[in-house]
Amino acid sequence: MGHTCRGTINLATANISVEDSCNFIISNGGAQTYHLKASSEVERQRWITALELAKAKAVKMQAESDESGDEEPSSAQGDKTELQATLRTLSSKVEDLSTCNDLIGKHGSALQRSLSELECLKLPPESSEKIKQVNERATLFRITSNAMINACRDFLSLAQTHSKKWQKALQYERDQRIRLEETLEQLAKQHNNLERAFRGATVLPASSPGSAGSSKGSGSHGKGDMSDEDEENEFFDAMEDAPEFITVPADPKYHNLWFQLMEEQPVAANHESSTRELVLRKNRRNRIPDKPNYSLNLWSIMKNCIGKELSKIPMPVNFNEPISMLQRLTEDLEYYELLDRAAKCENSLEQLCYVAAFTVSSYSTTVYRTGKPFNPLLGETFELDRMDDCGYRSICEQVSHHPPAAAHHAESKRGWTLRQEIAIASKFRGKYLSIMPLGSIHCIFANSNNHYTWKKVTTTVHNIIVGKLWIDQSGEIDIVNHKTGDKCHLKFAPYSYFSRDVARKVTGVVTDPSGKAHFILSGTWDEKIEFSRIMQSTRGENGTEGKQKTVYQTLRAKELWKRHPLPDNAENMYYFSELALTLNESEDGVAPTDSRLRPDQKLMENGRWDEANTEKQRLEEKQRTARRKRESEAIKATEDGTHVDSYKALWFERREDPVTRELTHIYKGGYWEAKEKQDWSGCPDIF
Repeated sequence: MGHTCRGTINLATANISVEDSCNFIISNGGAQTYHLKASSEVERQRWITALELAKAKAVKMQAESDESGDEEPSSAQGDKTELQATLRTLSSKVEDLSTCNDLIGKHGSALQRSLSELECLKLPPESSEKIKQVNERATLFRITSNAMINACRDFLSLAQTHSKKWQKALQYERDQRIRLEETLEQLAKQHNNLERAFRGATVLPASSPGSAGSSKGSGSHGKGDMSDEDEENEFFDAMEDAPEFITVPADPKYHNLWFQLMEEQPVAANHESSTRELVLRKNRRNRIPDKPNYSLNLWSIMKNCIGKELSKIPMPVNFNEPISMLQRLTEDLEYYELLDRAAKCENSLEQLCYVAAFTVSSYSTTVYRTGKPFNPLLGETFELDRMDDCGYRSICEQVSHHPPAAAHHAESKRGWTLRQEIAIASKFRGKYLSIMPLGSIHCIFANSNNHYTWKKVTTTVHNIIVGKLWIDQSGEIDIVNHKTGDKCHLKFAPYSYFSRDVARKVTGVVTDPSGKAHFILSGTWDEKIEFSRIMQSTRGENGTEGKQKTVYQTLRAKELWKRHPLPDNAENMYYFSELALTLNESEDGVAPTDSRLRPDQKLMENGRWDEANTEKQRLEEKQRTARRKRESEAIKATEDGTHVDSYKALWFERREDPVTRELTHIYKGGYWEAKEKQDWSGCPDIF
């Protein structure tokens, strides 16, 4: 404190008290006092919590800098008593050892005297030698016992010297526990008060659409609304993004009609067909070998990778999970039933809700999956034929290596087609890894010719170097129906430590071509999504950042999608879902380029990681050799004035998409016909 500016209050000795819902006081018990005002009760509690934690840290630092200390805190009597009892016990044990040492010395001396007397007797030379050896050993025993007693005394002295520091550490931990308990109690009370205030302040009557905009003058607004004078005197730290809209319950008379209409939708019919499918569904494996516990120095590998493309970094399989990126892409079909239901919707806006739920569901498998999929080799494919039991089949192909890009085509006998080309852009930033999927996803329904497109959000892997790995999804998605002009805007909220919202939150609004909102979607990308029909919308007051919020009166929410529970023992099987566990299962008749046949991936799944690393290096070198050969042929053809085509995918062709006008790879057909004939003559030798 000797180098601080005038007016500074030492946090270690500061008094922090609450004056009312928004005001609090910090003082040093003397003339120096600060009266502070927060924008809301929640903001005030955040500052109180942060200051209390900082105060606890200051107290700890002060205690550590003062080794000797002056006075022991009176509140540490319980810890002090326990510590003193421990020291008394240690002292008693050392006294017992000292008594034993005295007895050893006494009896040892007597033994040596007896041995000396024996030496004086006229005994055979052999006996005299033996007695001399015994005498030397007795002397060594006494010296050793004395050394042991001295070491015990040193230990006791050291314990007494550091007892003061131990007492301070124990007291600090006790104070921290009490402070956290008090903070949690305050937060719980604050949460209840805010819930009651929110319910009392935000519900709008269905018959007064303009009430939201005119409530300021009526006096019915909550404490969050402030006068112009208050606003001029306020200042704020960085704030989290406020929601763009608010939902309130609509008139109860609409709810029964809403649920009657939803019961007539194809959900019930789909349930009947799903029950029939369960009988026909093939028995597939439900477990793989447990993941071995191999250690690896992460930093020794990652320190040379900062700022580089992830796809260009040679990684050992220790960072992988035993499936390829093609199989990970196929996992988007985990909840294909949502598209089956969407295909039966007659209303395009309701169909869009199911498509949006399907979009969100594709991220649910990533919440615990911190392993990196294998980078596919150029020309590698993966098929998933579930036409007999699930009604769909899917084919993926790695169509480009640098930049890495995969094309995917899935078709269903229930009237939908899904296709996409995804290129991965990724950067390692030292503390986290950002994965940015590039490319559009298309979903087409045969009956209505509705054509939907959307793009994926950014995936971030945190704590790459230190701490436990965890994954977050963030960004915004616009799902557009190119036939009708309907649109769904989804927002994936990034994780924030200070946010009051539930983690992994997703919200969305479904609008028609005129911009009128019809449905609200809400939930989390790792658990479930619900949707509510909007009965009425009004423009509310400006928020804290001047943004005007829309108030939607909605009917009771109905569940669209819910995540399947993970299989038993999933934590030891890379947190694979039921579908992921079956992706490497052997299938008859697949192409020789199929990911199931990739040897390094199979070795890793079986726990033979050292062999997998060796095999992975062999495959990557084989791929590099093939690329150098293609480049050499291209250079030679240029010199000869001839033309050599660049690499072309086998099952997909690159052309302009008729809807988005993007150059993309679209399935040209032929794979399933080749499988039926078992004619794989066009497949490259990549394994």
